[in-house]
Amino acid sequence: MNTAHTALAALSLAVLSTTAASAQTPALDAAADAALEGDSHAWDFVEGITTEVGPRQAGTEAEARGRAWATAWLKAKGFRNVAVEPYMMPTWIPGEPGKAMIVSPFPQSFAVAPLGTSASTGPDGITAEVVMFRSVADLRAAPEGSLEGKIAFVSNAMTPTQDGSQYGFAGPTRWVAAGIAAQKGAIATVIKSVGTDSHRNPHTGGTTFPEGVAPTPAGALSNPDAANLERMFARAGGRPITMKLVLTPQDLGMTESGNVVGEIVGRNPSLPPVLLACHLDSWWLGTGAIDDGAGCAIASAAALNVAKAGQPLRTIRVLMAGAEETGLWGSKAYSEAHRDEPIAVGLESDFGADRIWRFDSNFADSNPDLHQRIGGAVARFGVSTGRDPATGGADINVVRDQKGAIIDLQQDGTRYFDLHHTPDDTLDKIDPAQLRQNVAVWTQVVGILANEPNAILTGGPVPAAPAIMKK
Repeated sequence: MNTAHTALAALSLAVLSTTAASAQTPALDAAADAALEGDSHAWDFVEGITTEVGPRQAGTEAEARGRAWATAWLKAKGFRNVAVEPYMMPTWIPGEPGKAMIVSPFPQSFAVAPLGTSASTGPDGITAEVVMFRSVADLRAAPEGSLEGKIAFVSNAMTPTQDGSQYGFAGPTRWVAAGIAAQKGAIATVIKSVGTDSHRNPHTGGTTFPEGVAPTPAGALSNPDAANLERMFARAGGRPITMKLVLTPQDLGMTESGNVVGEIVGRNPSLPPVLLACHLDSWWLGTGAIDDGAGCAIASAAALNVAKAGQPLRTIRVLMAGAEETGLWGSKAYSEAHRDEPIAVGLESDFGADRIWRFDSNFADSNPDLHQRIGGAVARFGVSTGRDPATGGADINVVRDQKGAIIDLQQDGTRYFDLHHTPDDTLDKIDPAQLRQNVAVWTQVVGILANEPNAILTGGPVPAAPAIMKK
Protein backbone atom coordinates (compact mmCIF):
# COMPACT_ATOMS: atom_id res chain seq x y z
CA MET A 1 0.00 0.00 0.00
CA ASN A 2 1.45 3.43 -0.94
CA THR A 3 1.80 6.36 1.44
CA ALA A 4 -1.38 8.09 0.20
CA HIS A 5 -3.46 4.95 0.66
CA THR A 6 -2.00 4.42 4.14
CA ALA A 7 -2.88 7.96 5.18
CA LEU A 8 -6.39 7.60 3.76
CA ALA A 9 -6.94 4.33 5.62
CA ALA A 10 -5.75 5.88 8.87
CA LEU A 11 -8.05 8.87 8.37
CA SER A 12 -11.00 6.61 7.61
CA LEU A 13 -10.35 4.56 10.76
CA ALA A 14 -10.15 7.73 12.84
CA VAL A 15 -13.45 9.02 11.39
CA LEU A 16 -15.19 5.69 11.97
CA SER A 17 -13.84 5.49 15.53
CA THR A 18 -14.92 9.04 16.32
CA THR A 19 -18.36 8.44 14.83
CA ALA A 20 -18.79 5.24 16.86
CA ALA A 21 -17.73 7.02 20.04
CA SER A 22 -20.20 9.86 19.37
CA ALA A 23 -23.00 7.41 18.66
CA GLN A 24 -22.30 5.66 21.92
CA THR A 25 -22.50 8.82 24.05
CA PRO A 26 -26.28 8.67 24.71
CA ALA A 27 -26.01 4.98 25.63
CA LEU A 28 -23.04 5.72 27.92
CA ASP A 29 -24.86 8.61 29.58
CA ALA A 30 -27.86 6.34 30.13
CA ALA A 31 -25.67 3.60 31.61
CA ALA A 32 -24.08 6.06 34.04
CA ASP A 33 -27.47 7.49 35.02
CA ALA A 34 -28.84 3.98 35.55
CA ALA A 35 -25.87 3.14 37.77
CA LEU A 36 -26.70 6.11 39.98
CA GLU A 37 -30.25 4.87 40.42
CA GLY A 38 -29.77 1.15 40.84
CA ASP A 39 -26.41 -0.43 40.02
CA SER A 40 -26.12 -3.80 41.77
CA HIS A 41 -22.72 -5.04 40.55
CA ALA A 42 -20.66 -3.09 43.08
CA TRP A 43 -22.74 -4.05 46.09
CA ASP A 44 -22.76 -7.68 44.92
CA PHE A 45 -18.96 -7.70 44.86
CA VAL A 46 -18.23 -6.01 48.17
CA GLU A 47 -21.03 -7.78 50.04
CA GLY A 48 -19.90 -11.12 48.67
CA ILE A 49 -16.18 -10.87 49.35
CA THR A 50 -16.62 -9.48 52.87
CA THR A 51 -19.22 -12.13 53.73
CA GLU A 52 -17.62 -15.19 52.12
CA VAL A 53 -13.93 -14.36 52.60
CA GLY A 54 -13.64 -11.60 55.20
CA PRO A 55 -10.20 -10.22 56.19
CA ARG A 56 -7.49 -10.82 53.58
CA GLN A 57 -4.08 -10.35 55.18
CA ALA A 58 -1.39 -10.15 52.50
CA GLY A 59 0.48 -13.34 51.70
CA THR A 60 -1.82 -15.61 53.70
CA GLU A 61 -4.34 -18.34 52.92
CA ALA A 62 -7.11 -15.78 53.47
CA GLU A 63 -5.74 -13.55 50.71
CA ALA A 64 -5.52 -16.60 48.44
CA ARG A 65 -9.21 -17.31 49.09
CA GLY A 66 -9.93 -13.71 48.16
CA ARG A 67 -8.15 -14.15 44.82
CA ALA A 68 -10.11 -17.32 44.10
CA TRP A 69 -13.37 -15.60 45.00
CA ALA A 70 -12.63 -12.55 42.84
CA THR A 71 -11.55 -14.72 39.91
CA ALA A 72 -14.81 -16.68 40.03
CA TRP A 73 -16.84 -13.46 40.31
CA LEU A 74 -15.17 -11.85 37.29
CA LYS A 75 -15.73 -14.97 35.18
CA ALA A 76 -19.37 -15.21 36.24
CA LYS A 77 -19.91 -11.57 35.23
CA GLY A 78 -18.51 -12.16 31.75
CA PHE A 79 -15.02 -10.70 32.00
CA ARG A 80 -12.53 -12.15 29.52
CA ASN A 81 -8.89 -13.16 29.99
CA VAL A 82 -9.37 -13.56 33.74
CA ALA A 83 -6.16 -14.71 35.37
CA VAL A 84 -4.09 -14.73 38.53
CA GLU A 85 -0.53 -13.46 38.10
CA PRO A 86 1.49 -14.85 41.05
CA TYR A 87 4.62 -13.44 42.67
CA MET A 88 6.58 -14.08 45.85
CA MET A 89 6.73 -11.60 48.72
CA PRO A 90 8.00 -11.33 52.31
CA THR A 91 5.10 -12.08 54.63
CA TRP A 92 4.37 -10.77 58.10
CA ILE A 93 1.40 -11.85 60.23
CA PRO A 94 0.11 -10.20 63.43
CA GLY A 95 0.10 -13.15 65.83
CA GLU A 96 -2.13 -13.15 68.91
CA PRO A 97 -4.07 -10.03 69.90
CA GLY A 98 -1.72 -7.49 71.43
CA LYS A 99 -1.75 -6.37 75.06
CA ALA A 100 -0.58 -3.10 76.60
CA MET A 101 -0.86 -2.62 80.34
CA ILE A 102 0.23 0.27 82.52
CA VAL A 103 1.93 -1.36 85.49
CA SER A 104 2.46 1.84 87.50
CA PRO A 105 1.53 4.36 88.72
CA PHE A 106 -2.02 3.99 87.33
CA PRO A 107 -2.50 0.27 86.51
CA GLN A 108 -4.91 -0.50 83.67
CA SER A 109 -5.05 -2.09 80.22
CA PHE A 110 -5.03 -0.38 76.82
CA ALA A 111 -6.21 -1.52 73.37
CA VAL A 112 -3.20 -2.05 71.09
CA ALA A 113 -2.49 -3.59 67.68
CA PRO A 114 0.91 -4.47 66.21
CA LEU A 115 2.15 -2.46 63.25
CA GLY A 116 3.24 -4.22 60.07
CA THR A 117 6.88 -5.42 60.22
CA SER A 118 6.88 -5.07 64.02
CA ALA A 119 9.12 -7.52 65.85
CA SER A 120 7.79 -9.76 68.61
CA THR A 121 8.17 -9.14 72.31
CA GLY A 122 7.82 -12.87 72.86
CA PRO A 123 4.79 -14.31 74.63
CA ASP A 124 5.98 -13.07 78.02
CA GLY A 125 6.18 -9.48 76.81
CA ILE A 126 8.51 -6.71 77.92
CA THR A 127 8.15 -4.25 80.80
CA ALA A 128 9.88 -0.87 80.74
CA GLU A 129 9.57 2.82 81.46
CA VAL A 130 7.66 4.85 78.84
CA VAL A 131 9.01 8.13 77.44
CA MET A 132 6.46 10.39 75.74
CA PHE A 133 6.97 12.52 72.62
CA ARG A 134 4.27 14.83 71.28
CA SER A 135 5.45 14.46 67.69
CA VAL A 136 7.95 12.75 65.43
CA ALA A 137 9.89 16.02 65.38
CA ASP A 138 10.27 15.85 69.16
CA LEU A 139 11.43 12.24 68.86
CA ARG A 140 14.03 13.17 66.24
CA ALA A 141 15.38 15.82 68.64
CA ALA A 142 15.95 13.32 71.46
CA PRO A 143 19.65 12.72 72.19
CA GLU A 144 21.24 9.59 70.78
CA GLY A 145 21.09 6.74 73.28
CA SER A 146 18.54 8.55 75.48
CA LEU A 147 15.95 5.79 75.02
CA GLU A 148 18.15 2.84 75.98
CA GLY A 149 15.99 0.16 77.56
CA LYS A 150 12.81 2.24 77.33
CA ILE A 151 9.52 2.24 75.41
CA ALA A 152 8.90 5.31 73.25
CA PHE A 153 5.36 6.68 73.05
CA VAL A 154 4.78 9.03 70.11
CA SER A 155 1.57 11.04 69.74
CA ASN A 156 0.08 13.12 66.92
CA ALA A 157 -2.95 15.32 66.26
CA MET A 158 -4.85 14.17 63.16
CA THR A 159 -8.10 15.87 62.14
CA PRO A 160 -10.68 14.93 59.47
CA THR A 161 -10.40 16.52 56.02
CA GLN A 162 -12.30 15.97 52.80
CA ASP A 163 -9.16 15.38 50.77
CA GLY A 164 -7.37 13.25 53.39
CA SER A 165 -4.44 15.66 53.49
CA GLN A 166 -3.99 15.26 57.25
CA TYR A 167 -2.73 11.74 56.60
CA GLY A 168 0.44 13.25 55.20
CA PHE A 169 0.81 15.31 58.38
CA ALA A 170 0.14 12.54 60.91
CA GLY A 171 1.31 9.52 58.92
CA PRO A 172 5.02 9.72 59.85
CA THR A 173 4.01 8.81 63.41
CA ARG A 174 3.33 5.33 62.08
CA TRP A 175 5.66 5.19 59.11
CA VAL A 176 8.97 6.17 60.73
CA ALA A 177 8.66 6.74 64.50
CA ALA A 178 9.48 3.16 65.51
CA GLY A 179 12.60 3.17 63.37
CA ILE A 180 13.80 6.48 64.81
CA ALA A 181 13.12 5.30 68.36
CA ALA A 182 15.03 2.06 67.72
CA GLN A 183 18.02 4.07 66.50
CA LYS A 184 18.01 5.94 69.82
CA GLY A 185 17.97 2.73 71.85
CA ALA A 186 14.27 2.13 72.49
CA ILE A 187 13.35 -1.52 73.02
CA ALA A 188 9.79 -0.89 71.73
CA THR A 189 7.51 1.86 70.45
CA VAL A 190 3.82 2.59 70.86
CA ILE A 191 2.06 5.35 68.95
CA LYS A 192 -1.24 7.15 69.06
CA SER A 193 -3.20 5.63 66.18
CA VAL A 194 -3.08 7.54 62.91
CA GLY A 195 -6.82 8.05 62.65
CA THR A 196 -9.65 10.46 63.41
CA ASP A 197 -12.10 8.33 65.39
CA SER A 198 -12.76 8.24 69.12
CA HIS A 199 -13.48 4.51 69.33
CA ARG A 200 -11.36 2.14 71.35
CA ASN A 201 -10.08 0.63 68.10
CA PRO A 202 -6.36 0.75 67.29
CA HIS A 203 -5.43 1.61 63.68
CA THR A 204 -2.78 -0.73 62.31
CA GLY A 205 -0.65 -0.21 59.20
CA GLY A 206 2.91 -0.60 58.05
CA THR A 207 5.97 0.85 59.72
CA THR A 208 9.56 0.89 58.48
CA PHE A 209 12.99 0.56 60.00
CA PRO A 210 16.11 2.14 58.47
CA GLU A 211 18.61 -0.09 56.76
CA GLY A 212 20.82 -1.72 59.34
CA VAL A 213 18.37 -1.12 62.20
CA ALA A 214 16.83 -4.30 63.59
CA PRO A 215 13.02 -4.12 63.88
CA THR A 216 11.69 -3.68 67.40
CA PRO A 217 8.18 -4.32 68.75
CA ALA A 218 5.85 -1.54 67.58
CA GLY A 219 2.15 -1.08 68.23
CA ALA A 220 -0.64 1.46 67.87
CA LEU A 221 -2.80 2.42 70.84
CA SER A 222 -6.43 3.35 70.29
CA ASN A 223 -6.95 7.11 70.30
CA PRO A 224 -8.84 7.17 73.63
CA ASP A 225 -6.12 5.07 75.28
CA ALA A 226 -3.36 7.27 73.86
CA ALA A 227 -5.17 10.32 75.23
CA ASN A 228 -5.41 8.56 78.61
CA LEU A 229 -1.67 7.89 78.55
CA GLU A 230 -1.02 11.58 77.87
CA ARG A 231 -3.16 12.48 80.90
CA MET A 232 -1.19 10.01 82.99
CA PHE A 233 2.03 11.83 82.15
CA ALA A 234 0.40 15.11 83.17
CA ARG A 235 -0.67 13.62 86.55
CA ALA A 236 2.41 11.53 87.32
CA GLY A 237 4.35 14.47 88.74
CA GLY A 238 7.64 13.18 87.40
CA ARG A 239 7.11 9.61 88.55
CA PRO A 240 8.07 7.06 85.87
CA ILE A 241 5.25 5.41 83.94
CA THR A 242 5.87 1.72 83.35
CA MET A 243 4.20 -0.36 80.65
CA LYS A 244 4.06 -4.07 79.91
CA LEU A 245 3.74 -4.71 76.18
CA VAL A 246 2.94 -8.06 74.56
CA LEU A 247 3.09 -8.30 70.77
CA THR A 248 3.65 -11.63 69.02
CA PRO A 249 3.79 -11.09 65.24
CA GLN A 250 5.72 -13.49 63.03
CA ASP A 251 7.81 -13.18 59.88
CA LEU A 252 6.91 -16.12 57.63
CA GLY A 253 9.59 -15.44 55.05
CA MET A 254 8.65 -15.56 51.36
CA THR A 255 5.13 -16.69 50.47
CA GLU A 256 3.04 -16.47 47.32
CA SER A 257 0.61 -13.66 46.59
CA GLY A 258 -0.86 -12.60 43.27
CA ASN A 259 -2.70 -10.05 41.17
CA VAL A 260 -6.11 -10.78 39.67
CA VAL A 261 -6.82 -9.37 36.21
CA GLY A 262 -9.85 -9.44 33.93
CA GLU A 263 -10.85 -7.60 30.78
CA ILE A 264 -13.73 -6.16 28.82
CA VAL A 265 -12.23 -6.67 25.36
CA GLY A 266 -12.46 -3.69 23.04
CA ARG A 267 -13.26 -3.48 19.34
CA ASN A 268 -9.63 -2.61 18.63
CA PRO A 269 -7.44 -4.65 21.01
CA SER A 270 -4.31 -3.24 19.38
CA LEU A 271 -4.96 0.11 21.09
CA PRO A 272 -3.45 0.53 24.57
CA PRO A 273 -6.02 -0.43 27.23
CA VAL A 274 -7.60 1.59 30.01
CA LEU A 275 -6.37 0.28 33.38
CA LEU A 276 -8.71 0.30 36.39
CA ALA A 277 -6.99 -0.60 39.66
CA CYS A 278 -7.79 -1.48 43.26
CA HIS A 279 -6.34 -3.91 45.82
CA LEU A 280 -7.76 -7.16 47.13
CA ASP A 281 -5.83 -7.56 50.38
CA SER A 282 -6.79 -5.97 53.69
CA TRP A 283 -5.47 -5.79 57.21
CA TRP A 284 -6.69 -8.55 59.53
CA LEU A 285 -8.72 -6.38 61.91
CA GLY A 286 -11.73 -5.63 59.68
CA THR A 287 -13.26 -7.28 56.63
CA GLY A 288 -11.74 -4.90 54.09
CA ALA A 289 -15.03 -3.39 52.94
CA ILE A 290 -13.89 0.22 52.79
CA ASP A 291 -10.21 -0.59 52.18
CA ASP A 292 -10.41 -1.79 49.50
CA GLY A 293 -13.29 -4.12 48.68
CA ALA A 294 -15.31 -1.09 47.67
CA GLY A 295 -12.61 0.03 45.24
CA CYS A 296 -12.59 -3.31 43.43
CA ALA A 297 -16.39 -3.22 43.40
CA ILE A 298 -16.48 0.27 41.86
CA ALA A 299 -13.86 -0.43 39.19
CA SER A 300 -15.33 -3.74 38.06
CA ALA A 301 -18.92 -2.43 38.10
CA ALA A 302 -17.91 0.52 35.94
CA ALA A 303 -16.29 -1.79 33.39
CA LEU A 304 -19.47 -3.88 33.21
CA ASN A 305 -21.66 -0.80 32.80
CA VAL A 306 -19.52 0.54 29.96
CA ALA A 307 -19.84 -2.83 28.21
CA LYS A 308 -23.60 -2.65 28.69
CA ALA A 309 -23.59 0.59 26.66
CA GLY A 310 -21.85 -1.17 23.77
CA GLN A 311 -18.48 -2.78 23.14
CA PRO A 312 -15.87 -0.07 23.79
CA LEU A 313 -13.16 0.85 21.32
CA ARG A 314 -10.35 0.10 23.79
CA THR A 315 -10.01 -2.87 26.10
CA ILE A 316 -10.78 -2.12 29.75
CA ARG A 317 -8.48 -4.03 32.09
CA VAL A 318 -9.32 -4.40 35.79
CA LEU A 319 -6.32 -4.98 38.06
CA MET A 320 -7.14 -6.24 41.56
CA ALA A 321 -3.68 -6.00 43.07
CA GLY A 322 -2.48 -8.17 45.92
CA ALA A 323 -0.46 -7.24 48.99
CA GLU A 324 -0.81 -3.46 48.75
CA GLU A 325 -1.03 -2.89 52.48
CA THR A 326 2.30 -4.46 53.39
CA GLY A 327 4.45 -2.78 50.76
CA LEU A 328 2.75 -2.38 47.34
CA TRP A 329 4.09 -5.80 46.35
CA GLY A 330 1.36 -6.45 43.78
CA SER A 331 1.75 -3.05 42.18
CA LYS A 332 5.51 -3.51 41.90
CA ALA A 333 5.15 -7.03 40.48
CA TYR A 334 2.57 -5.92 37.91
CA SER A 335 4.79 -3.09 36.73
CA GLU A 336 7.81 -5.38 36.50
CA ALA A 337 5.82 -7.82 34.35
CA HIS A 338 3.97 -5.31 32.15
CA ARG A 339 6.09 -2.15 32.03
CA ASP A 340 6.78 -2.62 28.31
CA GLU A 341 3.08 -2.99 27.43
CA PRO A 342 1.67 0.51 26.78
CA ILE A 343 -1.35 1.58 28.83
CA ALA A 344 -3.55 4.43 27.62
CA VAL A 345 -4.55 5.75 31.04
CA GLY A 346 -4.73 4.49 34.61
CA LEU A 347 -7.06 5.23 37.51
CA GLU A 348 -7.60 3.65 40.91
CA SER A 349 -10.30 3.51 43.59
CA ASP A 350 -8.75 3.13 47.05
CA PHE A 351 -10.17 5.77 49.36
CA GLY A 352 -13.40 4.23 50.61
CA ALA A 353 -16.87 4.45 49.12
CA ASP A 354 -18.09 7.97 49.90
CA ARG A 355 -19.05 10.30 47.07
CA ILE A 356 -16.64 11.55 44.43
CA TRP A 357 -16.39 15.33 44.60
CA ARG A 358 -13.55 16.27 42.22
CA PHE A 359 -11.94 15.07 39.01
CA ASP A 360 -8.22 15.66 38.28
CA SER A 361 -5.95 14.48 35.50
CA ASN A 362 -2.30 14.90 34.60
CA PHE A 363 -3.20 16.03 31.07
CA ALA A 364 -5.21 19.21 31.71
CA ASP A 365 -2.61 21.22 29.79
CA SER A 366 -1.41 18.64 27.28
CA ASN A 367 -4.89 17.41 26.31
CA PRO A 368 -7.32 20.13 27.46
CA ASP A 369 -10.16 18.99 25.20
CA LEU A 370 -10.33 15.54 26.79
CA HIS A 371 -9.85 16.96 30.29
CA GLN A 372 -12.70 19.42 29.79
CA ARG A 373 -14.92 16.83 28.13
CA ILE A 374 -14.61 14.49 31.11
CA GLY A 375 -15.16 17.34 33.57
CA GLY A 376 -18.32 18.42 31.77
CA ALA A 377 -19.66 14.86 31.64
CA VAL A 378 -19.39 14.27 35.39
CA ALA A 379 -20.66 17.67 36.54
CA ARG A 380 -24.23 16.36 36.72
CA PHE A 381 -23.11 13.96 39.45
CA GLY A 382 -21.89 16.84 41.64
CA VAL A 383 -18.24 16.47 40.65
CA SER A 384 -16.07 19.55 40.16
CA THR A 385 -13.11 19.77 37.78
CA GLY A 386 -9.76 20.40 39.43
CA ARG A 387 -6.40 21.60 38.17
CA ASP A 388 -4.12 19.64 40.49
CA PRO A 389 -2.00 17.12 38.57
CA ALA A 390 -3.29 13.60 39.19
CA THR A 391 -0.72 11.25 40.69
CA GLY A 392 -2.76 8.05 40.89
CA GLY A 393 -3.22 5.40 43.55
CA ALA A 394 -0.72 2.98 44.99
CA ASP A 395 -1.52 0.15 42.59
CA ILE A 396 -0.83 1.92 39.27
CA ASN A 397 2.95 2.00 39.55
CA VAL A 398 3.03 0.63 36.00
CA VAL A 399 1.45 3.81 34.62
CA ARG A 400 3.81 6.07 36.54
CA ASP A 401 6.75 3.96 35.40
CA GLN A 402 5.56 4.46 31.81
CA LYS A 403 5.08 8.20 32.47
CA GLY A 404 1.53 7.75 31.25
CA ALA A 405 -1.84 9.41 31.61
CA ILE A 406 -3.49 9.32 35.04
CA ILE A 407 -6.88 10.32 36.40
CA ASP A 408 -7.84 10.84 40.05
CA LEU A 409 -11.53 10.67 40.97
CA GLN A 410 -11.30 12.21 44.43
CA GLN A 411 -13.57 10.66 47.04
CA ASP A 412 -14.81 12.39 50.18
CA GLY A 413 -12.39 11.32 52.89
CA THR A 414 -14.02 13.11 55.82
CA ARG A 415 -14.83 9.89 57.67
CA TYR A 416 -12.34 7.58 55.96
CA PHE A 417 -9.74 7.76 58.73
CA ASP A 418 -12.37 6.90 61.32
CA LEU A 419 -12.43 3.43 59.73
CA HIS A 420 -9.03 3.02 58.06
CA HIS A 421 -7.10 -0.11 59.18
CA THR A 422 -9.48 -0.79 62.12
CA PRO A 423 -12.03 -3.42 63.17
CA ASP A 424 -14.68 -0.92 61.98
CA ASP A 425 -13.80 -1.49 58.32
CA THR A 426 -16.94 -3.53 57.68
CA LEU A 427 -19.77 -3.63 55.13
CA ASP A 428 -22.28 -1.68 57.23
CA LYS A 429 -20.06 1.42 56.93
CA ILE A 430 -20.73 1.64 53.18
CA ASP A 431 -23.53 4.00 52.18
CA PRO A 432 -25.19 2.30 49.15
CA ALA A 433 -26.28 5.62 47.63
CA GLN A 434 -22.75 7.04 47.76
CA LEU A 435 -21.36 3.77 46.40
CA ARG A 436 -23.72 4.09 43.42
CA GLN A 437 -22.55 7.66 42.82
CA ASN A 438 -18.98 6.36 42.61
CA VAL A 439 -20.03 3.73 40.08
CA ALA A 440 -21.95 6.28 38.00
CA VAL A 441 -18.99 8.66 37.83
CA TRP A 442 -16.57 5.85 37.05
CA THR A 443 -18.91 4.51 34.35
CA GLN A 444 -19.02 7.92 32.68
CA VAL A 445 -15.27 8.52 32.86
CA VAL A 446 -14.19 5.01 31.88
CA GLY A 447 -16.66 5.02 29.00
CA ILE A 448 -15.21 8.23 27.60
CA LEU A 449 -11.65 6.96 27.98
CA ALA A 450 -12.36 3.54 26.52
CA ASN A 451 -13.93 5.11 23.42
CA GLU A 452 -11.25 7.76 22.87
CA PRO A 453 -9.62 7.11 19.48
CA ASN A 454 -6.69 9.47 20.04
CA ALA A 455 -3.70 9.22 22.36
CA ILE A 456 -4.87 10.12 25.87
CA LEU A 457 -1.68 12.00 26.77
CA THR A 458 -0.20 14.12 24.00
CA GLY A 459 2.74 15.57 25.87
CA GLY A 460 3.53 17.69 28.88
CA PRO A 461 4.80 16.84 32.36
CA VAL A 462 3.86 13.62 34.14
CA PRO A 463 3.94 13.99 37.93
CA ALA A 464 6.14 11.66 39.91
CA ALA A 465 4.57 9.27 42.38
CA PRO A 466 3.45 11.09 45.53
CA ALA A 467 6.04 11.08 48.29
CA ILE A 468 3.44 9.68 50.66
CA MET A 469 1.50 6.65 49.40
CA LYS A 470 -1.32 5.06 51.35
CA LYS A 471 -0.06 1.86 52.94
